[in-house]
Amino acid sequence: MTAHRILSWSPSALVFDCDGTLMDTERHWQEARNATFRAFSLTPPAGFADRAKGMHYTECGALMAEETGKPDLVEDLTDTLLDTFGALVDQDPATMPGAAALVRLAARHLPLAVASNCPREVVESCLDRAGLLGFFGHVVVAEGDVRPKPEPDVYRVAARLCAVPPGEALAVEDSLTGMESARRAGLRVLGVGASPSGPVAGKADLWVASLADGELLSWARTRIGE
Repeated sequence: MTAHRILSWSPSALVFDCDGTLMDTERHWQEARNATFRAFSLTPPAGFADRAKGMHYTECGALMAEETGKPDLVEDLTDTLLDTFGALVDQDPATMPGAAALVRLAARHLPLAVASNCPREVVESCLDRAGLLGFFGHVVVAEGDVRPKPEPDVYRVAARLCAVPPGEALAVEDSLTGMESARRAGLRVLGVGASPSGPVAGKADLWVASLADGELLSWARTRIGE
C-alpha cells in the first residue's frame, strides 16, 4: 500500500466524486435500476449492481439493454433510469458520513472541484440541496468532448480548472471506475469504502471506511489546516 503518499503529503487541490462519495446516492441508483427493470418487466442479471457501479448513466442504460437481450430498449431504459434517479434524489438528498465536514474544512484553504459521471443538473441539484454546492469552484461532468470515467478527462479537466498540476491534486473516490479515471489523469487517490482484496486495492493510495475516519480527519487538520 502507498498510504504515505497521502498521509505525509499536503495537496494543492481536492477533487471529489459525487455519487457515493459526497452524496448518499448509490442506493438511489440501485433503486432506480431495479425500478427501471421492473417498469419494463425485466429481471436484473446476477451481479449487475456491481458491474454498473460508477458507470455513466447512458452506459448503464446500454448495459441494461444488452444484458437483458433488449437492444431496442436502450433509449427508453436510459431515460427511465435517469428520471427515476432524479425523483429519488429530490426526495432524499443525504450526504455521506464525514463528507460535509471535510468539504467545509478543505474549502477554507484549497480549491475544490467535483468530477462526476452524472449529468450536471443532477450533480448541482444534489449538492445545492445538501448545502455544499457553494464550496466548489468547479463542477466537471462528462459532456461535450469530456469523456466519462474510467477515461481520465473529468479529473484532468478538474485539476486544470483548479490551476494545479494533476500530481498536486487529491481525488476522493468510492468506485474503482472513478479511481482508474483519477489515476490515469495523474492524481493521487483516496479510496472511500471497504478496501477490496487483490491488485485492485492498489487503485487507491489510501483507503478509509468513510470520510469520517479519525486518521483522515487528523491528516486533514494537519496537512490542509483548520
